[in-house]
Amino acid sequence: MPSPGRKGDYDELTRRFIQRHGDDCSHVFMRWWQAAWYLLVIFILVLGLFYRWDITLAVTTAALAFCYFAIILFKFGVAVLSLLGFGWVKIGSDELAALQDDQLPVYTVLVPLYREANIAGKIIRSLDRLDYPKTRLDVKLILESDDLDTIDAVSRIDLPDNYDVIVIPDSIPKTKPKACNHGLARAKGEFCVIYDAEDRPDPDQLKKAVCAFRRLPDKIGCLQARLNYYNTHQNLLTKWFSIEYMTTFDLVMPGLQCAKVPIPLGGTSNHFRIAVLKGLEGWDPFNVTEDCDLGVRLYRAGYSTRMLESTTLEEATSSLWNWIRQRSRWVKGFFQTHITHIRNPVQTVRDLGPWGYCGFVLSVGGSSLMMVLNICYWFIGGAYILLAAGAVAHGRSIFEILKGPREAFVGNIVWPMIYYGPGQDSVWSTLSIVFFIISCILILANLLFIVMHCLACTRRKAYDLLPFAVLMPFYWVLISIGAWKGFIQLFARPFYWEKTIHGRGHVDPDRRIEPPRIPGGNMPAPPPGMRQWNIE
Repeated sequence: MPSPGRKGDYDELTRRFIQRHGDDCSHVFMRWWQAAWYLLVIFILVLGLFYRWDITLAVTTAALAFCYFAIILFKFGVAVLSLLGFGWVKIGSDELAALQDDQLPVYTVLVPLYREANIAGKIIRSLDRLDYPKTRLDVKLILESDDLDTIDAVSRIDLPDNYDVIVIPDSIPKTKPKACNHGLARAKGEFCVIYDAEDRPDPDQLKKAVCAFRRLPDKIGCLQARLNYYNTHQNLLTKWFSIEYMTTFDLVMPGLQCAKVPIPLGGTSNHFRIAVLKGLEGWDPFNVTEDCDLGVRLYRAGYSTRMLESTTLEEATSSLWNWIRQRSRWVKGFFQTHITHIRNPVQTVRDLGPWGYCGFVLSVGGSSLMMVLNICYWFIGGAYILLAAGAVAHGRSIFEILKGPREAFVGNIVWPMIYYGPGQDSVWSTLSIVFFIISCILILANLLFIVMHCLACTRRKAYDLLPFAVLMPFYWVLISIGAWKGFIQLFARPFYWEKTIHGRGHVDPDRRIEPPRIPGGNMPAPPPGMRQWNIE
């Protein structure tokens, strides 16, 4: 293998991860037997369509509808579990007040920055607001050597002594998890957390995490703080995005904890025991949703994740194309995680247990499949509704539509697609059954998810978002578009990191914080010999 450091090479940490985790590393998209299995399934479907297309279509639709319905019920079920109030680790003010600064452990904060020159100072200001002694805060700003703009922006900030700037070599893959592994290798703390450039964690979040880790058993390897957005009301897209996050982090993820299944972590505000994280060799550098993958690997290693009642505010993507790029990466990464962890399904079942395996399949691979199917189901369901409306317009009652065709309906061309009973024309009969099943599943899914979104808004007392929660089905169509982009890219560019552009969010006036310390002038980057800078 070529030596590290040159463009196109793996660095030493990436090589080591591949060597030690070859079976559960995403550097190989798919094993030959997995590809052979999927090709066999496709071949059988094509053969079935040629032999008996009607039976094949009906059976395939029924199977997909069953999976779709199972995913819906699973998500709704875990949301109900979270409503019982057992999904959070809560730290009271008395516990926080009892902490002595000189007894707090060193806490490492990993901040990967790539093409974030315009907002590099924001994370410095956010970290300045943390209620944690600076002498026990070990901050790692992780930069890429080819990102000269961000390097220049960071060099202009007068950083405290507890900050280290790590400039990693230009190597592949160029991903956030690879950068985090470099930060982890230099971490000095007992615990660590990841923050993104635009993050605004609660000031007491680190102290809450320390209290939680001390209270919980050692097998709790990770705490996930909930995420939300500070620019919720910027436009319709950010409102929908915020509702989705409320549902995910306030209902679904706490419910997954209650159900005792793997939790796909959020991309930021993950708090870890460093010993556990290093024991797992950190993050998979090739997985574009390294958070989801790490949540599964923690569970496979016998560790659990708990939800910490503390919030980090982020910037909701406000541009549609930027949002689609971000979503495509998320869905691609979920597919990556699913494919990687079922390479040896027998071993995966042993590691996760039957129940944990079901939860993993439904919440990772199943959720991704549902996102891809959504737009197809919406097209079919929409056509069904339009055709039913057409039948009503031709003078047919709802009762007649549900009851089935009669001789008088022969001349009505819109009718056969709505319902055509068994024993009649096989083409129309099969298509009508398919349309009916998909439409029923779609309507039920919409109702359940709208209820979940409304519950999430109500719990957050975001009553002004309730009308937009009812309109969330249109948002799911956008999700499906992004999912298809990610699904296609899974085969063309599996390790490509779709960079989300930050710095476009409108900040609420009451959430503005002071600018970073700038000594003045165009200060050049400190030389490698200075303590703060580590040029690898």
